[in-house]
Order: sequence, then structure tokens, then C-alpha cells
Amino acid sequence: MSILAVAASTSCFSLFSFADSSPSFSPSSSLFHFHTRQRILSSAHKKPIISTRKPFQKPSSQRTNKEETQIEIVSQKRYSKSAKDDRGYLPPDGVKGETTRSPSTVSKSLGVQKKDKGLVYDLKEQQINETGNLQDASFLNAVVKVYCTHTAPDYSLPWQKQRQHTSTGSAFMIGEGKLLTNAHCVEHGTQVKVKRRGDDTKFVAKVLAKGVECDIALLSVESEEFWKGAEPLRFGRLPCLQDAVTVVGYPLGGDTISVSKGVVSRIEVTSYAHGATDLLGIQIDAAINPGNSGGPAFNDQGECIGVAFQVFRSEEAENIGYVIPTTVVSHFLDDYERNGKYTGFPCLGVLLQKLENPALRKCLKVPSNEGILVRKIEPTSPAYNVLKEGDVIVSFDGVHVGCEGTVPFRSTERIAFRYLISQKFAGDMVELGIIREGTHMQVKTVLNPRIHLVPYHSEGGQPSYLIVAGLVFTPLSEPLIEEEGEDSLGLKLLAKARYSLAKFKGEEIVILSQVLANEVNIGYEDMGNQQVLKFNGTPIRNIHHLAYLVDSCQDKYLVFEFEENFLAVLDREAATIASPCILKDNGIPLERSTDLLEPYVDSSENQSINEDIGDTPVSNLEIGFDGLLWA
Repeated sequence: MSILAVAASTSCFSLFSFADSSPSFSPSSSLFHFHTRQRILSSAHKKPIISTRKPFQKPSSQRTNKEETQIEIVSQKRYSKSAKDDRGYLPPDGVKGETTRSPSTVSKSLGVQKKDKGLVYDLKEQQINETGNLQDASFLNAVVKVYCTHTAPDYSLPWQKQRQHTSTGSAFMIGEGKLLTNAHCVEHGTQVKVKRRGDDTKFVAKVLAKGVECDIALLSVESEEFWKGAEPLRFGRLPCLQDAVTVVGYPLGGDTISVSKGVVSRIEVTSYAHGATDLLGIQIDAAINPGNSGGPAFNDQGECIGVAFQVFRSEEAENIGYVIPTTVVSHFLDDYERNGKYTGFPCLGVLLQKLENPALRKCLKVPSNEGILVRKIEPTSPAYNVLKEGDVIVSFDGVHVGCEGTVPFRSTERIAFRYLISQKFAGDMVELGIIREGTHMQVKTVLNPRIHLVPYHSEGGQPSYLIVAGLVFTPLSEPLIEEEGEDSLGLKLLAKARYSLAKFKGEEIVILSQVLANEVNIGYEDMGNQQVLKFNGTPIRNIHHLAYLVDSCQDKYLVFEFEENFLAVLDREAATIASPCILKDNGIPLERSTDLLEPYVDSSENQSINEDIGDTPVSNLEIGFDGLLWA
């Protein structure tokens, strides 16, 4: 069961696919479990990197046909001929590349105007001529081809990078010297270039902001020559079912612009493979292939109604592509305008249960057919001090919540309750109507981005690490799990990654990744991928805390305590003497990552770290049945 997220400039989807990374996705028990896999070759490691969560996998003998479905984000990836392993990732269509989601609607050149720091839709006359000849449509000139060189971290050897590779994707102009594309198209990008339609010159682009959750990236091009005669696209409103859509981009199969047509099949909250989040998405039946990632989708009026970004692939389904709607795009742009950077989509931080059963509602003293039950609250969420387990949420900012966890959407539709949360910004105050032990109440709480104990992506582009006398410590992350493989981690550590919640901001699972053999660490050479719990009796909060404890230690011995009370003890003076030689023998420039050179600041706010918060799925992709959901 997995969701395959393939980030793609030249995009094609396998379940969900995108351009720069390759995700895989599979539904089980009416739930999609997905992870983002980024296929990047390294002379030291040739395993794929998972950049988003992946649930436990059943043995192949127990898997069903339904579990072979995948969500991919596709971009056309190219490797150097000198690479030792040139196999790359092969999407279901057998073409080497990354996947990207593509929209099913045709986009019209819409200009983005600022007004009160917000995004205004400027709906002009349709720009397609009456003959319907797309070849001469001026808004097609706003769609450009993206060339990106990626250099991803090596999570198993965190002091170095993997072999670089290139990919191609699509982007489009939105005015003011800016372009929009998918985040997976430029993930770990060391060089980004763009080329206009009908031109043979590539221009260097700069990444201004990346929204991992929404899979959107904002680019800028400083060259005035690039913008000569350019007409930016204009954004249209959310389409209706059966509306015609046209996807434009530079997919696999040629170097020139490509156009594919279809209709809007569905509009609902869907899983975004690259960011492991649930946001509003438009499902279309237009063809999306590797390289379409980041390209616009147009309606019949030539307005851009979204960004192509992933595809759903299954033996039981055909022609299912996804487009990021303009509501999500405008949220990303407004967030950037407000804060000067991307801060993320907020989260309420509660695990909810549907209240479809009449006896359950009666037991909870809920008088009508409404509301959703609060089963668990994340300790890092502001709602932790406001809500209680057993509360029933019946309204969100005045909007009534149904017993299935849905709210009204447009005139005759309903949509998942999470949609209302995604319309807010980090730091927004919301009012919740709740029923607590039969009493109706109104409470207020703040919405903030979710804090993941095991992150899906590495902040800053390089993982943290600490080497103590050959013992290599690093935080556990989804890319590391994918690179190392689930089998090498063990079920207990993997269960923590899947089902444990962060108890305070900054908490990390720190593991001993490997041991660089030396006389000083004899007997520990075979240790690897084991969580370190304590140092000299002090519980470890994160990798920075561990580095602080080691640096300030004045004891004779360095005592590291792991699971099952296993100890690794080093003589402190001998370890200090041996460390430079170990680094030199292994060609490692520094004993720690640069972020650990900063002074340590305790961000746990004196919260207890002994409380066990486990046995809770960390995302909707890991929940086993449709009655529970995270919001």
C-alpha cells in the first residue's frame, strides 16, 4: 500500500505522479496510503528516497490488486550517461521519468492583480478566437518549459550529496516577473532554467518560495529580455462538473508545447502525494504525462483554473488526473504576500470520528444528526488546551458540520470538513461550536501548521548529523526511511515513525545511523538504525540537544542508551582523540552539520517527554477505516 509521488516537470502519473519525485499510492480499506519517492542516483547509495509518509507494507503474497494502485507526480528526469546505475524510476507506462499532476481544464491567460494584499480574479473577455484555433491563442505563449538540475542529500551519508540529475517540467507566467510551477519540479534544485515557446534561449530562474503541502513553487526571472511581449495568465473561478478543460505543458514525447483536452470529473478534498496533505483538488480525464507537472489547465474562456500536478494509476481506473485549483493557488500567493515567505497551511490538530450511528450520538447527548467526535488532540496543537477528548464539534466559524464530517459546498454539494481549515492562514483564530457532556459551548482556538515528529522533507536541503567517535547520529525522516528501506529499521522504530505524535515543538527521533569502525568503538561496528533514548541518563529531545549534552559532558564515559536498555559506552578522552582520525579516514569534512554549530535553545517549554503518545495514525493515509480522519 503506497502512494507514489513522482515530482515531474515532464509529468506523468502512476496513481498520483509528479515531476521531480516519484510517489506511489495505493488504497486499502477505503484509504489511500502514500509516500513520495524521489529516484536520485548516488555513487554511494542507489536506493530511492521517500520524501513522504508510507504505511506498513504487507507481504507480496497478501497484497490485493487494489493495493497495486499508485499516485504519482511525474517530471521527465534525465541521468548522466556516466552514472553507474542508469535505470532510474520507471513509471507504469515504461518511460523513464518523474510524474507530475496535470489539470484537466484549459487555462486562459489571466493577469494577477494585487488589491489589499489579496489576489483578485480579473475575468476579461475570452482570449480564444472564435475559430477555436489554439495554435494562435496568445495565452499559450505564457506557458514555458522548466529545466532543473537536482542535487538531493544523501540521508544515509548526511555529510554529502547524491549524484545530480536533471528533469524538465512546465510553468506559466502570472505577471510581475513571476512564474508558477510545482514544488516537486524544483525540489533540491541547484539550477533552474526556463525557456519560452518558440525560443531557443534558456534563462536562469530563482525559486522565491516552495509550498510543500500544496506542491506549488513561485519562480522569478530577472532578465528583461525573457519578459518582452509576455502576457501573463489570468486565474478563473473554480469550475463545475463536466466543464471542458485543456491542459497545456511540455510532456514526454517531444520538445514543443502540447495540448490535451478533457472535462472536470470531480471536485473534492484529495491527497496531495508530494506534501502528504489533504487539500481541494480537481479531477479531470485529460491526458497527463511526465513533463506536464506545473503546467496550467484552462477553461473554455481561456482562464487558468489550476495547475497540473499528479495522476492516479490503477488497473481498475483510467484517465484520472489532478489539478491544483485556483483557490489553493491564491492561498499560496496570499500567504507569500502577507509574510514575505511561505508559512504553510494550518491544521486543527485533532483526530475525529464520524457520528453516523444513532446510538453513538444518543450516548454522547447529541440531539440532532450532526457533529464529529474528537478522539485525540495533538499536544503541539493550540487546540490541546481548548478541546477535550469526547467533545463533539458541531460548527466551525458558524458553518454546521454534518455527522459524516462534511460541510456545505457551493449550492448542492458537500465537502470534507478539512476544506474549511485549509481556507485559513497560520495564526488565524477560529470559533468552534461543541457539545461537551450534553452542553452546547462556543470555544476559540488558533490554527497553526502541523508539527511532524518524522518530517516528510528536510528543511534547508541537508539533514542534520553528529559524529561522536565514529557513531553517526541523525534525525529520523521519511526520506531516510525510504533510502534505508523499512526492513532495516525494524518494526518498533517504524511503528514510532508511523504512529507517534510530537509532544513538543522541536522533538525528533534521533537514531544511530551507522558506526564508522575504529579501535575506540570496537564491539559496536554492526549497530545501525537504532533510536538513542538517553545520554548519560538524560532523555534526548532532538539531535541538537544530543550535541549539547555531548559538548558539555565532563564525565569519564560517554554513555548512550538505546532501545531494550542496550548501552554503548565510550571513554570520553579516547573518543576525543580518535574522532579527527576517523573523520580523515572516511573523508568527512566536519564532525557535525552546520546547524548544530549554533547555540542550543530548549524549545520544549518544560513539557514532559515521558508521556507515551502512540498507537495513533499520523495522517489520513494511515487510518484503517473511513470512520476516522485527521483535521
